[in-house]
Amino acid sequence: MTNNPKKVIGLEGYGLTIVERVPIEIQPIKENYHYLKTKKDKMGHLILQASEEKKS
Repeated sequence: MTNNPKKVIGLEGYGLTIVERVPIEIQPIKENYHYLKTKKDKMGHLILQASEEKKS
């Protein structure tokens, strides 16, 4: 369970085969929206809701 693609790459580097990635998804709120968006935009985290427009 991860949103971090570097963790998947790291595990594969140890010879493990990743068969599924289960995302950790939370609904962004105004207090964490920019944090989650930054993780997605700058670090490549696979966070779907952070790409949506802030609604509040």
